[in-house]
Amino acid sequence: MFVSNKTKYLGIYIFVTMNKIKKNNIFKFPKIKVSEQEKEIEAILFASNVPLDVESIETKITKKINVEKALINLQNFYSNRGINLVCISKKWSFRTSDQLSGILSKQKTIEKKLSKAAIETLSIIVYHQPVTRAEIEDIRGVAFGNNTLEILMELNWVKPGGRKDVPGKPIQYVTTDDFLSHFNLQKLSDLPTVDELGAAGLIDTSSVEISSEIIRFLNPIFFLIYCIPFFE
Repeated sequence: MFVSNKTKYLGIYIFVTMNKIKKNNIFKFPKIKVSEQEKEIEAILFASNVPLDVESIETKITKKINVEKALINLQNFYSNRGINLVCISKKWSFRTSDQLSGILSKQKTIEKKLSKAAIETLSIIVYHQPVTRAEIEDIRGVAFGNNTLEILMELNWVKPGGRKDVPGKPIQYVTTDDFLSHFNLQKLSDLPTVDELGAAGLIDTSSVEISSEIIRFLNPIFFLIYCIPFFE
């Protein structure tokens, strides 16, 4: 069969053009290099059952490097994956991505709920820490049972935070990193301020002095927004 030069050249042109299209359709993903030391840090964090700070990681790696820089690099590496590297209260850990929380959440019934006294006590500590037992009772306007603080400490949401420099040296109480972690807060400043609550129309700041009385308004608001869903 006779094939003209024009037909032959046209076939070659089509062949070359199609190959170019195929090559151009291949997307090259950017490569993020992970050094051997970063791999060590990655393994250390995976193996740990608690979040680790930079100092703890530095004691476990075999070669001295800029750990903070390595953690940022790993955080970027995992930013679009099913698990993310997160930092809460200067401690690092791996967690499942927030985008996948819907398919990974497990519904369960909690039989024992926090009492009203425990909820109010926790909110007072959150907004007034460090605070003593006497100060908590003064703000609430009523004494509470011995087990109220014990329950919060058993949950590891509250801990002793030193003693106040007054006669009797009473113990002061503060919130813990577990409190931040449980309610998915990076830091305490992520909580709404009085001005923010007022701007949202949740409280009337014009009729409330910025004093211990404000906590009576903040108690229900704070736990309505952050805590109640965890106890239902």
